[in-house]
Amino acid sequence: MAAPGEVEVIRGRPYRTWLYNGQFPGPEIRVAEGERVRVTVENRLPEGTTVHWHGIPVPNAMDGVPGVTQDPIRPGDNFLYDFVADVPGTYLYHSHAGLQIDRGLVAPFIVEERQPAVDYDREHTVILDDFLPGEPAPLSGGPGGMMRRGGMRGGMMGAQMPPYAGLLINGRLPDDPTVFETKRGERVRLRLLNPSGATTFRFAIAGHRMDVVAADGQSVQPLTVDSLLIGMGERYDAIVAADQPGVWTMMAVAVEANLLPARALLRYADAGAATPPPANAVPEGLERGRALELADLRALDNSAGRAPDRTIDLALSGGMMSSAWTINGQTYPDAEPISIREGERVRIRMINHSMMWHPMHLHGHFFRVADISKDTILVPPHMGRATIDFTADNPGNWLFHCHNIYHMEAGMARVLRYA
Repeated sequence: MAAPGEVEVIRGRPYRTWLYNGQFPGPEIRVAEGERVRVTVENRLPEGTTVHWHGIPVPNAMDGVPGVTQDPIRPGDNFLYDFVADVPGTYLYHSHAGLQIDRGLVAPFIVEERQPAVDYDREHTVILDDFLPGEPAPLSGGPGGMMRRGGMRGGMMGAQMPPYAGLLINGRLPDDPTVFETKRGERVRLRLLNPSGATTFRFAIAGHRMDVVAADGQSVQPLTVDSLLIGMGERYDAIVAADQPGVWTMMAVAVEANLLPARALLRYADAGAATPPPANAVPEGLERGRALELADLRALDNSAGRAPDRTIDLALSGGMMSSAWTINGQTYPDAEPISIREGERVRIRMINHSMMWHPMHLHGHFFRVADISKDTILVPPHMGRATIDFTADNPGNWLFHCHNIYHMEAGMARVLRYA
């Protein structure tokens, strides 16, 4: 059920927002690979809503994009989502209506493998998010718009951001951190998800390195890193060897906003009376060591795909004093669809003319970037580039958009239409 409710992000200070089944983040849905999923969404909100099953390919009518694959679920109505979860991995489900993600309508969706590609003893779902205590509103580069400009300490100069009150891990602010338990000798699988409205995070764990084993739910050859960048809509699975007993800081720093970092604790069961680290302790991986680079990851399947049949060039622009975010100068929904044909191999080349990161997400398909499969790719600012290849094998009308929801709502989206 999607309905208004109260949560305590700040201890002792409940605030009213919109929730799935009264929880923030929403309840984790966990199914087995190949299982049929039937979810009835009851809309008890004062406006229409939908649910998008982020990352996992579903039939077009189940994709949850208002105006593209379905009409919004009206207040008081229900809608049945029905599909088979045939691709294992770490995914999300969230509202795809307006700015409702920043109301709190986000949650993890896990499809467990029949035969896991890695061995582990315990797992934790780690949800990175931003906290907007009021009603979300469109950003504006001009007077009267809701905006916070990033500063030098935690963010990038000139970045347009909502007035977030803090950053969260599993729905809790850094002064009241979530505690993740482990034991000496365990291999811990972390499912890292970023369903936030507008925050790109850099994540690290004090005293520990991470073996990245999946990107956007798709298995990769293990790669040891000290930190990783995770944009809105992205997910990474990592294995952590629990070989340093004690209590350690897990931290996620905003790349484009001047906010205190999100913080959680990794606590060993045999830590005894170990003193938690100071709140301002910064994991060494955020200051030095190896940061994850997509080009260093290698897929397990080695299926690179054939050469593209067509290439589409897209320019991403906006920001500064403009309230519009555009693709090739056009703003969605008043933008021409991109026509593709079933069976062809499509290459999309993007160049970012703006000063902000853009996590570009393709619905209904996985794409190839570097040597791995993903569904969301971060395009760096200041003339940064990214190229993706995918096979048009899932007919329908599919959205391709920036997963910064404020950029999407301000026009940075296109429909890919099968001819």
